[in-house]
Amino acid sequence: MVRGKTQVRRIENATSRQVTFSKRRSGLLKKAFELSILCDAEVALIIFSPRGKLYEFASSSMQETIERYEKHTRDNQANNKVAISEQNVQQLKHEATSMMKQIEHLEVSKRKLLGESLGLCTIEELQEVEQQLERSVNTIRARKAQVFKEQIEQLKEKERILTAENERLTEKCDALQQRQPVIEQREHLAYNESSTSSDVEIELFIGLPERRSKH
Repeated sequence: MVRGKTQVRRIENATSRQVTFSKRRSGLLKKAFELSILCDAEVALIIFSPRGKLYEFASSSMQETIERYEKHTRDNQANNKVAISEQNVQQLKHEATSMMKQIEHLEVSKRKLLGESLGLCTIEELQEVEQQLERSVNTIRARKAQVFKEQIEQLKEKERILTAENERLTEKCDALQQRQPVIEQREHLAYNESSTSSDVEIELFIGLPERRSKH
């Protein structure tokens, strides 16, 4: 029969919790002391009670043990950083090697598509190059047809705009031509009226101002 793990929970009763803390604290301090004696280990134990009271045990010097712990932690962090850096370098080298192989493969494919370095190609490789070129030509032709279609649509749109503008200007010109005879007739009548009025009012005098005579 396999026993399940005992679930540890917080003791809700304050008195029971304080009693348990005192017993377990004493037992923990005793075990730390025994460990340092039996195994010749450097042990440091720090306990704060729920009320903030400090309990501690150190097999040598608490301060020296803490400093040793901090130094060990810093060294581990530095070693981890170095290990991570080395891993990154190795990964970058691997990626660079992979990219170089891809570039070489692309260069070979490019030369084949240009008709170069075909002397060592097998029938299958030549057929593959031929099929790839046919696909490329079909793609280029399709794009070319699309560009032509777009340009034709643009020219049709320009033609529509110019036709509409031409019709507008033609209508404007026709309207001006229809108004021209009326304007000319009005100008002719105004000229005649002005000429008649001038003939009536103009008089001719000959001689000095005091002896002038009318003719």
